[in-house]
Amino acid sequence: MNQIRRWQRIMFLSLLSISVLAPLVFVSNRLNTITPVGRREFMEELSNFRYRTNDLRLNAIEHEDGQGLKGPRLILYKDGEEFNSTVSDDEKDKTIDGNNLKYREGKVIDSQQTTTLSSDSKDQILRVNQLANKTEFKPPLSKGEKKTKVHQSDRATDTKIKEIRDKIIQAKAYLNFAPSGSNSQIVKELRTRLRELERAVGDVTKDKDLSKGALRRLKPLEASLYKASRVFNNCPAIANKLRAMNYNTEELVQAQKNQASYLMHLAARTTPKGQHCLSMRLTSEYFALDPEKRQMPNQEKYNDPRLNHYVVFSDNVLASAVVANSTISSSKEPEKIVFHVVTDSLNYPAISMWFLLNIQSVAAIQIKNIDDMDVLPSDYDQLLMKQSSNDPRFISTLNHARFYLPDIFPGLNKMVLFDHDVVVQRDLSRLWSIDMKGKVVGAVETCKEGEPSFHSMSTFINFSDAWVSGKFSPKACTWAFGMNLVDLEEWRRRKLTSTYIKYFNLGTKRPLWKAGSLPIGWLTFYRQTLALDKRWHVMGLGREAGIKTVDIEQAAVIHYDGIMKPWLDIGIDKYKRYWNMHVPYYHSYLQQCNIHA
Repeated sequence: MNQIRRWQRIMFLSLLSISVLAPLVFVSNRLNTITPVGRREFMEELSNFRYRTNDLRLNAIEHEDGQGLKGPRLILYKDGEEFNSTVSDDEKDKTIDGNNLKYREGKVIDSQQTTTLSSDSKDQILRVNQLANKTEFKPPLSKGEKKTKVHQSDRATDTKIKEIRDKIIQAKAYLNFAPSGSNSQIVKELRTRLRELERAVGDVTKDKDLSKGALRRLKPLEASLYKASRVFNNCPAIANKLRAMNYNTEELVQAQKNQASYLMHLAARTTPKGQHCLSMRLTSEYFALDPEKRQMPNQEKYNDPRLNHYVVFSDNVLASAVVANSTISSSKEPEKIVFHVVTDSLNYPAISMWFLLNIQSVAAIQIKNIDDMDVLPSDYDQLLMKQSSNDPRFISTLNHARFYLPDIFPGLNKMVLFDHDVVVQRDLSRLWSIDMKGKVVGAVETCKEGEPSFHSMSTFINFSDAWVSGKFSPKACTWAFGMNLVDLEEWRRRKLTSTYIKYFNLGTKRPLWKAGSLPIGWLTFYRQTLALDKRWHVMGLGREAGIKTVDIEQAAVIHYDGIMKPWLDIGIDKYKRYWNMHVPYYHSYLQQCNIHA
């Protein structure tokens, strides 16, 4: 029995000695196989293993004179505060709680030491500490931007992914800072950890989409970043590298924005393939008809001033169809409606054929060809080409022909003028009972800042010109084309068409305003406009994504002003349904041309 106990004691002591000696042997072998730099990092990692990597900061910044400042003491902000690069006068002398640190006139004053820093050094230190901290900073609010509350659950959805992106940027900064051709262990480790994390994250933008593997690979990268901060501890140089990376990224983003803007404007100028197909089919069908079958019904109503007359200038088949359909379907008395579509020679057959195929039995529809009328000057096309614009929409004859409205419809006294990118949602018969008070145009004003429809007179018109500044006020309230009540009798009495021609000719000789008919309209009808209730006309559906649904639903007319038209792929999706409900997608021609919602 004693012998058995003795053997048990010997075995226990042997196992104990193995458990003590084995780690020592492992550590000594590891130290013999790595470089001196790696050996030092390994020992420091073992000695500091009890600290979390989340609380680590970059080392002190070594200056030429040998003095150093500890990184954490140079953090001039608190957790949860917004970071702003500008410091106001009352902030130049303040104490940071917890650090007993003062910032005054470019100096950092500590209870232990005082060091004078240049503005560049301060900026570098702030940038490096901002990157090293895990605190999430928001960019400073731009002028006029209001601070909005963010729901806690919404803000928490992408916190982790933002942290991962910051770590990836930090790793790339260290790799860029490493000497070219460097193949040290820390560089290899950073590249490996960075590659693994980027592969695991991919294009994920929300925390809920992150895989467990991505979260597991974050901690090794944080450890590698800490080791890199011990090796690459020249914080000013790293700050300069980050500044260069930030500048290059901003240049790339701006180039991408310019390219996107150019492509969107290009898309707005072109005709979609489906609509081109539709126009071709309708045109061929129109010329296949006998001449007597090309006549529209209810022609006796065309010049009856007792009826409600609406007009749209358009070269787009579907757009003009939507304006007419929505106006007639929203009316309580459609039999009193006479809808006039003014187009050019190229689109006259297609638009005529469409309305012949889709005749509204109770309302009268007239299609007029502007090229067949002698209301425009003979050299009008040449004058339009003199406008400084490459956009064919601004130099279109139809865009300016509305200023000849009394000459196009000499037998009428009052009309409602539409743009072809509007949708009518309410009965408009009450417009005809509005007292114009001697004004020529009734329109919704667009001079209130902060609203989607806001337009400033000085943005479109050159008030540095002596003639403009002496005749008009830059503070005058602007108004919108798109849905306008027009008193043709008052227009003729004041001879405003001659005024338009005068201003137009002046604009072709020197730069008085931006191309297009909007600024010329403001000057032609200066002080001749009656303000209508805003519910008559809601704008911005072609350029603003934040219009309230209640405002759209209550509006009599909604306007897709801007380049994002509802019939284009670049249109704002949530607004397209208001336009789509008036398009007969079941029509055989639309199906054959692959036009769908």
